Amino acid sequence: MRKERSALLLALCALSSPAHAETLNGALLRAYGASPVLNSSRAGLRALDEKVPQALSTMRPRASAGAFLGAQQNRNVQRQLDIDLNDPTATANTKSIQSGGSVPRSASFAIEQPVFDGFKSQNATRAAESGVFAGRERLRLTEQRVLFAAVSAYMNVLRDTAALKLQENNVAVLAEQLRQTKERYNYGQITLTDVAQAEARLAAGQSLIGQARANLEASIGAYRQTIGVDPKKLSPGNPVDRLLPKTREEAERVAQAEHPVILAALHDADAADIDIKVIESDFMPKLSIVGNVFTQTDISGIYNRNIGASIGGRLNVPLYDGGITSSQTREAKELAGQRRLDVDVARADLLALVRANWGALQAAKIQIAAAQTQIAAAERALYGVREEAKAGQRTTLDILNAQQELLNARIGLIFAQRERVVASYAVLAAMGRLSTQALHLGEARYDPAVHFEQVKDSWGGIETPDAGR
Repeated sequence: MRKERSALLLALCALSSPAHAETLNGALLRAYGASPVLNSSRAGLRALDEKVPQALSTMRPRASAGAFLGAQQNRNVQRQLDIDLNDPTATANTKSIQSGGSVPRSASFAIEQPVFDGFKSQNATRAAESGVFAGRERLRLTEQRVLFAAVSAYMNVLRDTAALKLQENNVAVLAEQLRQTKERYNYGQITLTDVAQAEARLAAGQSLIGQARANLEASIGAYRQTIGVDPKKLSPGNPVDRLLPKTREEAERVAQAEHPVILAALHDADAADIDIKVIESDFMPKLSIVGNVFTQTDISGIYNRNIGASIGGRLNVPLYDGGITSSQTREAKELAGQRRLDVDVARADLLALVRANWGALQAAKIQIAAAQTQIAAAERALYGVREEAKAGQRTTLDILNAQQELLNARIGLIFAQRERVVASYAVLAAMGRLSTQALHLGEARYDPAVHFEQVKDSWGGIETPDAGR
């Protein structure tokens, strides 16, 4: 019964009022919708979506038009020596000058349709799509981190609020203890040493109130930063054991199959393999159809005009490029090998993370049980010390020490309860399942596929779609 009353007391200490209180799920939903970190990551993914239409554009036609308009002034001076055929010794110099102006102008329209590029566009598109899929997994990882930060901020405010109230209650108890000690001193039952001990312990308690208030202010600041509003009335947070497997091995198996870090690394490895083929396409010939229509007026002289059109095929066969493509291919192969090794690194790191978080969760459960037992024992000890002190068998210092032990046990339970909740969410995040869907936070969900479908086949336009935001 004492354990239950102690746990209930600590739960009530963390709450201002249960009416219209903010819940942990409500805070998580607020963070999910308003986090600038998430909004930034979503914008980055939308930019990454554009890599797909960019890759597709290399096999689409290209058209261009050109025009020229100018002014031209000509002045032609000719000199010649005239000889009289009847008298060869008689000569004369003559000069003729011709001048005139013109307006040279021309216009042209050209179109080129690639026919074959060595499968470069096809492979570049596949690589871009793999990059988009990797970006989606990284966005999911960012969502997990934001949600977990919100859980930590929420529980930290609850913990520090309860700790502050316990410290304030402790100071009230110490003040009463000092008053009683002074009364006993006035009756000659104890010495000034007992009074000094009570005063010292009260001063220490007041100092701890200041520290507890500073901790709470820091937690409130982190809450505001993560969730977007100041905490008002917070309901107790509960662990998510219902979403966790029964064994650590099962948690590890789920993490290996579903965690966004591993899935993103796999997509990166796929993209790196395809990049090799993209570079190797530079060894292959390129073929395109080129058409051109033009008109020229007064370009090479006055009063002339030229109109024409042409169509033909352009073939480019690479023979030797100085070895740059060969070097780029070798580089791409080494990067692909690195990406495959990154998958193994991610798997090993994730196994260690799951084990660490699972161990922290089990330790928190043990700490709660131990703290509840410790509180019950400390309450009995304090009661006994006070009764023995009335009979002169205990000193004031014994009472103060017993009170401090009870306070430490209660604070320990508060911290253990916080760790219990946070560790359960940490295990869920390590499994890759900390999401709004798994937590049933409502229908509000950002779907990155919406924007991708809007832009992947786009042939033009500079306005960004709104539906994918």
